[in-house]
Amino acid sequence: MKNKILAMLVAFGMVGSVSAIEINENLSINGFIDGSAKQSDPDTGSKSAELGLDEVEVNFLFNVGSVSGELHVDSDAANGAGDSIDIEQAHFTYSLENGVSITVGRYGSALGLEREDPAGLSTVSRAYNNAFNLGDVDNNVGEGVTLSYAAEAWSIGVSIENGVGADLSQDDANVEIALAFTGVENLNVGLGYLADNRATAANEVDVTNIHATYQVGKALLGAEYTQRDAATADLVATMYIVDYDVSDKLGVAVRYSSYETAANTDTDRFTIAPNYALTESLGAILEYSDVNVDGGIDSNEIALELTYTF
Repeated sequence: MKNKILAMLVAFGMVGSVSAIEINENLSINGFIDGSAKQSDPDTGSKSAELGLDEVEVNFLFNVGSVSGELHVDSDAANGAGDSIDIEQAHFTYSLENGVSITVGRYGSALGLEREDPAGLSTVSRAYNNAFNLGDVDNNVGEGVTLSYAAEAWSIGVSIENGVGADLSQDDANVEIALAFTGVENLNVGLGYLADNRATAANEVDVTNIHATYQVGKALLGAEYTQRDAATADLVATMYIVDYDVSDKLGVAVRYSSYETAANTDTDRFTIAPNYALTESLGAILEYSDVNVDGGIDSNEIALELTYTF
């Protein structure tokens, strides 16, 4: 069974999938339909439950000569968009023969392990809250330009960007630097820095991210460290994950993550998520998470997700 996180890393954070339906030599289409049932059982208070369609996305992938482009159109009901249609990403890349490329448009972050839509994750939930989910393209995209260089064993990208529709006259542009190393067989290492420059100095945030995956037989091992430095507090998040392929159809992911919501206040999440390929296009993930909150309400969460990809 395909290791989803590894497939995600290959694309350096810019590509929605590693497969697509070819329409002609210049146009391909892929996408997914994702739905889930979720229940949260807190130690105190009432249970909560959700059942419904989470997200529908169609991606158009263009390639004409040295210029490639992507248009990601989605309806993200899980994040309050309801049935509204949104342009999640839209960008084109001009590639030069010397390994240099320039990307212009709206795109997601190149930082972090969980840089994908639900179709690209090996769990139902994400490891952290939104503050640390750097690459969640449903909540964190920017508009700008990225200059990249790719060599045989490493690549680097520098992005100058800002929030969608942001007024640069009132705000400094954000700067993201991402370095990827693949010079050791089965090993992928990412190192990145984000200067998130908000309207006032008090709201500026500097983010440092280090992550790595290593393939050992049928197991993919992953680890990540993220630090957010702000005027109010410096916060840290860590994640460890093992994604093991039991067979061509059955796999299981085990993840532990911890993130600070305030100084010396942690939330710890332990997740186990078996996944099964019902068909080549339809997959199911059953997830259980034990969530412990310092000074807050602990909970047990269970979810079943079905994702159809094309």
